[in-house]
Amino acid sequence: MHNPNMPFSEAEKAGLYRAIHERRDVRSQFLPDPVPPRVLGRLLEAAHHAPSVGFMQPWDFLVIDSIEVRRQVHGIFTRENEKGARQFSGERQQHYRSLKLEGILESPLNLCITCDRSRGGGPVLGRTSVVEMDLFSTCLAVQNLWLAARAEGIGVGWVSILDQEELATVLGLPEHVYPLAYLCIGYVSEFLDEPELARKGWRQRLPLAELVHANGWGEGVSDDELRQALGDSCPR
Repeated sequence: MHNPNMPFSEAEKAGLYRAIHERRDVRSQFLPDPVPPRVLGRLLEAAHHAPSVGFMQPWDFLVIDSIEVRRQVHGIFTRENEKGARQFSGERQQHYRSLKLEGILESPLNLCITCDRSRGGGPVLGRTSVVEMDLFSTCLAVQNLWLAARAEGIGVGWVSILDQEELATVLGLPEHVYPLAYLCIGYVSEFLDEPELARKGWRQRLPLAELVHANGWGEGVSDDELRQALGDSCPR
């Protein structure tokens, strides 16, 4: 039996950090190769081991391989993406329209991770002050799956440009179940060496040193070793 108190080896730690740094939001590189059921099972098991408020485990997983369902979801995306494009103007709108922002039909598999907001009854331990903790918990399940997928050589793309009410109707969700994450999943031709939006000039990663505060907002880090670890631009 595995001992949970055993320290991680250097190779294990390196693998974890590699998955974190090399995880990508995939849109354009999907291959048609199917994801084997045993691999998908491992990804779902990883998601199911995410932490959750009051151990309520609010997630469910809708595995979507029906091309008809995916066409309906793609139709929702197309309409919402046009609305999104119109919120920008000039060159920014042209840039937006040039970006590929989903792989709904290209990926061999779609997965919707939902949040059952009634699970656990009420009140739920730990959710009495911040009601949205169930949504945050489900996001952790998404991240678990995403990192496990990267370790398996599988790409994941989160399609956020969707009308959630329309999506819930297409998927036949009960009223108390929220479609939190619609994911495109599959093997890929490559993992980009940087996020696609950074590569295509939409936005760049912010310097970590500018985002770390000490004891209060806007207070600089005074610990010299931490400042060095964060980078020389860290304000005092």
